[in-house]
Amino acid sequence: MESTRSTRSLSFPDKVLQRVFTHLNSNEDRNSVSLVCKTWYNADRLSRSKVSIRNCYSVSPEILVRRFHNVRCVTLKGKPRFSDFNLVPQDWGADVHAWLVAFADKYPLLEELRLKRMVVSDESLEFLALSFPDFKRLSLLSCDGFTTDGLEAIASNCKNLTEFDIQENGVEDTSGSWLSYFSERIASLEVLNFANLSSEVDFDALERLVSRCKSLKVLKVNRSVSLEQLQKLLVLAPQLVELGTGSFSQEFSAHQFVELESCFNNCKNIQSLSGLCDVSARYLPAIYRACANLRFLNLSYSAIGSDELDELLMHCPRLQRLWVLDTVGDKGLEAVGSNCPFLEELRVFPSDPFDDTIQGVTEAGFLAVSFGCPRLHYVLYFCQQLTNAAVATIVQNCPDFTHFRLCIMNPGQPDYLTNEPMDEAFGAVVKTCTKLQRLSVSGLLTDLAFEYIGKHAKNLEVLSIAFAGSSDRGMQCVMEGCPKIRKLEIRDCPFGDAALLSGLEKYESMRSLWMSSCNLTMDGCRLLAKKMPRLNVEVIKDDESDDSLADKVYVYRTVAGPRKDSPPSVFTL
Repeated sequence: MESTRSTRSLSFPDKVLQRVFTHLNSNEDRNSVSLVCKTWYNADRLSRSKVSIRNCYSVSPEILVRRFHNVRCVTLKGKPRFSDFNLVPQDWGADVHAWLVAFADKYPLLEELRLKRMVVSDESLEFLALSFPDFKRLSLLSCDGFTTDGLEAIASNCKNLTEFDIQENGVEDTSGSWLSYFSERIASLEVLNFANLSSEVDFDALERLVSRCKSLKVLKVNRSVSLEQLQKLLVLAPQLVELGTGSFSQEFSAHQFVELESCFNNCKNIQSLSGLCDVSARYLPAIYRACANLRFLNLSYSAIGSDELDELLMHCPRLQRLWVLDTVGDKGLEAVGSNCPFLEELRVFPSDPFDDTIQGVTEAGFLAVSFGCPRLHYVLYFCQQLTNAAVATIVQNCPDFTHFRLCIMNPGQPDYLTNEPMDEAFGAVVKTCTKLQRLSVSGLLTDLAFEYIGKHAKNLEVLSIAFAGSSDRGMQCVMEGCPKIRKLEIRDCPFGDAALLSGLEKYESMRSLWMSSCNLTMDGCRLLAKKMPRLNVEVIKDDESDDSLADKVYVYRTVAGPRKDSPPSVFTL
């Protein structure tokens, strides 16, 4: 009887199921319902319009287009995150072109493409621009391989473009003339971001484009755009919700300053402000009146001091996210604690990670934030020193952390007051913060820290470890515990083959494992590949490395089998 009732509950007309599934926006929810039964699998397959692939080698383009027939929006991620630290060879792979060819054949109505750490050539951008007549949204984050010639192809041919977002890419920036390639008929842009390009832009073309696009909500310009030019753009687009300024340091007369201040005052809807490159303290007051509704303030390119930050934050009563450089010091973070009661996310970046003489921030600043910002649940904190007691107090003040990413700048540094390892600090984090999903550890850590993590971090999904641990036991504790672990990143740790092989029961449910500068051997990696044939076990070899050692290992699940585009430095076992 119970079985019959269950079967009847799943029996819906296909069109009804597909209509219901269109309201499932989460990739995870979609994946879950597709596993219920064959009927639900087919309903998902035929109704899914958005696909997110977090590893471009976990599936092939052919498999993707064979399963899903009506995709309009694709998010695709390529190289491992450690490519940002030059630990992955330049020719590692993740070329987008084969994906675009498959999409052109099966998804002619593609509207949106979001790429992260992919290789994108000018040829690929031109192919994209010519193959999808209704293409609307392009986002490139940390990609490389293209020049501004490729941007010209997009600007020239995508007549319905609403989003053009170029962030932190390795672009060969030949000239700023690409902006002039936007047709005079294009008035649909809602997002325009070229903040990381370096060349002078054709400001006349930019000004005409902004004046036409009455629905523009996001505008982020590069350093070549002066304050005077920015003022002209603000007059044309007072409706902006997100603004990224260019250079903020030119000489201004008193009259010009008043005009600039008036322009910002008219921008009543700004909720996100970034850029402020090379900002001069005397010009900061110009933006105060635009800060009343600010939710996100990104000062990660602005080396402002504590006094300037304090004065600025007094005008940001609703701030929820703040990114700053460590030039603000502990005093600046005290101002954060005093002025930002609704803060949920804080990121403190090093102004110069290679200069040991910079004082930066310490546990005092972090403590001040935790006392004043009880809603804080996401932190990325680069600091010079920390103590176990301070971290314990911080998480008691803010027990709802979901992301706790800590980097003590000097690797292997202990609690500077007691000279003890930082084990109890991270023990306090995982014991107190039961919602923790992402954790980055640093400082002097023994296997005890990883025993705490394995035992208490039951919701942890991403763990990053560097210069830590005493033996294989540390990694074994993580693999034996942490039931929801999806991504594990390890570098410069004493973990060897026994630690690697302790994860056999976890790897197929994980997204990926990265290990570099550990104690792995080629024999250990071969044994893993033999025991887990549905994983790709890739070893990246340096020219001068010992043939018996595996210096960099990238392990990930895949339904596509070994990839066919590995460079000579990458061995798939």
